[in-house]
Amino acid sequence: MISQSAAQPDSLDISAIKQARDRIEPYVVRTRLEKSDTLSHRLGAGVYVKYELFQKTGSFKVRGAFNKMLGLTEAERSGGVVAVSGGNHAQAVAYAARQLGIRPMIVMPESTPRNYVAATEAYGAEVDLQPSIADAFARIEHYRAEGMAFIHPFDDAQVMAGQGTLGLEIIEDLPDATDVVVSIGGGGLMSGVAAAVKGTNPDARIWGVETEGADAMARALAAGHPVRLDAVTSIAKTLGAPEVSQATLDYARAYLESVTVVPDAEAVEAMIFILERLKVMTEPAASCTLAAADRLRDKFGPESKVVLILCGGNTGVRDLCGYLP
Repeated sequence: MISQSAAQPDSLDISAIKQARDRIEPYVVRTRLEKSDTLSHRLGAGVYVKYELFQKTGSFKVRGAFNKMLGLTEAERSGGVVAVSGGNHAQAVAYAARQLGIRPMIVMPESTPRNYVAATEAYGAEVDLQPSIADAFARIEHYRAEGMAFIHPFDDAQVMAGQGTLGLEIIEDLPDATDVVVSIGGGGLMSGVAAAVKGTNPDARIWGVETEGADAMARALAAGHPVRLDAVTSIAKTLGAPEVSQATLDYARAYLESVTVVPDAEAVEAMIFILERLKVMTEPAASCTLAAADRLRDKFGPESKVVLILCGGNTGVRDLCGYLP
């Protein structure tokens, strides 16, 4: 484990995650967990896949978005909500806001793939495009001054608790899971999943994954504090948080065995393998879990029960063609 001495945020625990599950249950899908003989043979262990890419809007993000918005007061809801995202958080906030009758504003960097922009607008959100992700975050203060509630993509205890419901489902469906491999963007999913899994099965190991050029957590762990990336260069745009938070860094220190950083090429190779053999199209931000598991295979044995979280599947066909050599 990376560290046993790091402080842990008090507001995220198994009780908060169970409360989040009860709150969001009418609005989200309980996605399936299935053993894959193909991946088990590949890794020499029992490998299970959490198909979170079949969640509403195609990713786990609606879990946290609903939990946060359902916790807003009526006065806060009346002012609308604003979020920053170049990917799945945007669609999640837009969708959840529409379901709850709240006005959504999404601020996106201009580099956002067009299919993400179109999907976000289709869910009823107004989109404000900014030159960069840093400019997008800076723009938030304008909307907060207008009375809109900010839905942070990861640095929020209610958002993390919502994402943690995914981990709760894993441990309910597979109580003796030995290992869980989870992607890290800003760290909200990792934090929630780790709190849920370790809070129920302390012996389970959590392995974090990033891609080169979107490795804010690995750099923060090396530096001992959050580090802002000069630019996100990985094709895994949905892992593109320019910086993790102190809270998510604390969870990484407390709960992760390690963070494996894989190159884009390995994430794409894994994505193609998953498409051809499991018949689902993921994002590089999800398929990188298989690429990392390949690198970690000597940590697993025949008796291991390894869960790979396929956290999202919002890859456009043009994006997929662009990934191919």
